[in-house]
Amino acid sequence: MSINRRSKNITQGVARSPNRAMYFAMGYKDEDFNNPMIGIANGHSTITPCNSGLQPLADAAVAAVKSAGGNPQIFGTPTISDGMSMGTEGMKYSLVSREVIADCIETAVQGQWMDGVLVIGGCDKNMPGGMIGMARMNVPGIYVYGGTIKPGRYKGKDLTIVSAFEAVGEFTAGRMSEEDFKGIEKNACPSSGSCGGMYTANTMSSAFEALGMSLPYSSTMSNIDAEKVTSTEESARVLIEAVRNNLKPRDIITKKSIENAVAVLMATGGSTNAVLHFLAIAKAADVAWDYEDFERVRLRTPVICNLKPSGQYVATDLHDAGGIPQVMKILLDAGLLHGDCITITGKTIAETLADIPSQPRADQNVIMTIEKALYKEGHLSILRGNLAPEGAVAKITGLKNPVITGPARVFDDEQSAMDAILGDKITDGDVIVLRYLGPKGGPGMPEMLAPTSAIIGKGLGETVGLITDGRFSGGTWGMVVGHVAPEAYVGGPIALVQEGDSITMDAHQKLLQINVSDEELAKRRLSWVKPKPRYTTGVLAKFAALASSASKGAVTDGDLDL
Repeated sequence: MSINRRSKNITQGVARSPNRAMYFAMGYKDEDFNNPMIGIANGHSTITPCNSGLQPLADAAVAAVKSAGGNPQIFGTPTISDGMSMGTEGMKYSLVSREVIADCIETAVQGQWMDGVLVIGGCDKNMPGGMIGMARMNVPGIYVYGGTIKPGRYKGKDLTIVSAFEAVGEFTAGRMSEEDFKGIEKNACPSSGSCGGMYTANTMSSAFEALGMSLPYSSTMSNIDAEKVTSTEESARVLIEAVRNNLKPRDIITKKSIENAVAVLMATGGSTNAVLHFLAIAKAADVAWDYEDFERVRLRTPVICNLKPSGQYVATDLHDAGGIPQVMKILLDAGLLHGDCITITGKTIAETLADIPSQPRADQNVIMTIEKALYKEGHLSILRGNLAPEGAVAKITGLKNPVITGPARVFDDEQSAMDAILGDKITDGDVIVLRYLGPKGGPGMPEMLAPTSAIIGKGLGETVGLITDGRFSGGTWGMVVGHVAPEAYVGGPIALVQEGDSITMDAHQKLLQINVSDEELAKRRLSWVKPKPRYTTGVLAKFAALASSASKGAVTDGDLDL
């Protein structure tokens, strides 16, 4: 093959270039300099089961790149386990890690002038971080998802990580024995792999497959199954072809392909976090995309997958039922996907799905037809009102009536809210307001899985609302609204809410409103004082200084004043 332009810059610029000496130290031969340098961004970590099974995939990628005529250049990226840091100060580093991962990949690939990059990751922020990095650099790239975990099992019931969080509320409410609590805790996560429901990791992997940046079926495979290794090897071969053909991420990541990804996000009942992440990915790819685009796709896309957290099944069940290709074929036939979008394989979406049946198998209950959709419209809605002028994100399916008006119960930190929930100080009809947890105020926009799961565990999921300028786990369900913008720390209206104020959350009208006069709010604003930053040094302080609004993806490389 002819050498890629980027490698040529290093290896052919000077006949006796000193750059080559460093490569010879690593065992390179003269003929190797005719082959592309392929970065392998390895998210392996023993910190979390999401990433503890990635090293065999990285090893397989290295071997496959070599056999396909490339030079593998492996480097590491960090990870933060949301499930392990949830409810702790460490959770503030989760969203920050998305930006750190993107920066790591950009730094390694650009600093070493690599011709392409294969990114391997498992936990939630690995994926958007990797995709942001690839979109920024725009060198040929492919994403390899580390794979999902298989469901845990206890007393005949399937479990996920969310089962353990919800068990806390049930146990403290006296609705569960200590034996069952410990049984769920010890059996919820049986092996390596990312959290099993259509939570953030599986949401993003599925969306990346629909986007065209990952191989078909790869997004729902189990980490411990042999097909995951085989898919990784094929991903490496496909990447080498993409380098040969100069097929780049921005050729693939377009407005139409993001529409495809968001359609699959809606059809599968995916995580609210995907809204934040696709705003950031679009920004990195220089694609115009905002909240109204999500609403546009939501209104035309039904929910056709019965998946946790609001449904019954997990990602491995989806895989067995036909995976994302089956979901996409149903959407394509209904005119809800752009079939002409190119994918990393060089094929279009329509060509990729040509041999997929138009109807899901009759012997499964995971994937529905359009006619038997669980909901006629998508589940992630953008709410606005005098509490969220820039918008907020709500997950509106799985509830009998996604409307509530009630008194505000105001908390400026997560632990105070948890104490109130577990201490039976929250009652039917209350609207919990959790603030100063946005990108700048948290800082880092931590997820609120602990309080939302405690609400569910206490049996209040249908009767208590929660709004926050922070985020929610992909495992969250209930009457919850997050990403409220502007956030409290910059003086958004959520900072002006007082204990007992009447608040309306109405998913039907897409409304988030404080029922207080404009005059009263203006009076409160005059007395509002911006709090001191919680961190003044280190990565959290950097993030707080640079992060954009949640309505713009909470990115750190936005409209910088340079």
